[in-house]
Parts: sequence; structure tokens; C-alpha cells
Amino acid sequence: MAALPTQVPPLAGLEISFDAAAGGGDTCVTGAGVLLLVRNGDASSHTVTLATPGTVNGLAIADRAVTVSAGATEAIPVTSDYRDPSTGRASITYDGVTSVDVAVVRAAV
Repeated sequence: MAALPTQVPPLAGLEISFDAAAGGGDTCVTGAGVLLLVRNGDASSHTVTLATPGTVNGLAIADRAVTVSAGATEAIPVTSDYRDPSTGRASITYDGVTSVDVAVVRAAV
């Protein structure tokens, strides 16, 4: 898994830098104002899954799956709900990585 860097735009703005999605998945920071940007340049849609660690009353919490349409860019909030207590980061997987680029952006507050 690749650790995606977090980009924090200054007030003057920032050109977002994307990385290729890793076949084995990626990790990123979590928290208020954190967005995972997924740019799908492929001819078919792809599903991005954020692992949700933990349980409620002994039942596993379902992971968050987001479908990104062909040619689309999606912004997915990465709240602290996705923070793995053992790593402190969110775990992200993809059903395919062909022409899929990702970036993590955190709003300066």
C-alpha cells in the first residue's frame, strides 16, 4: 500500500497533484476537511472502497464503496470513522487501477 501525501491548499489556491492508484491499495490521513479525489480516466466505472474498522455490538461496520463513473472525478470525504487504530490512516482499495489517479486534499481551517 502506498501512503498518499496530503495536500493543503493555501488561500491563493493550489494545482492538485494526482498519483496513480496503487494496485495493492493506498492509505491516507483522516479527519475533518479531508477529501480523497479519484479521477477515473478509464472507459469503464471503478469502485473505490474505504475500509471501516471496528464493530458495533459485535457486528462489523460495512465498508464504504463509491462508484466512480468513466471519465469522472469524485470527491470522497475521509472522516475519522475510517481511521484504523493500528496505523492511524484510512485503507483504500480499488476494483481496478487502469487510468485511475488519486489525490488527498485537506482544507486549511
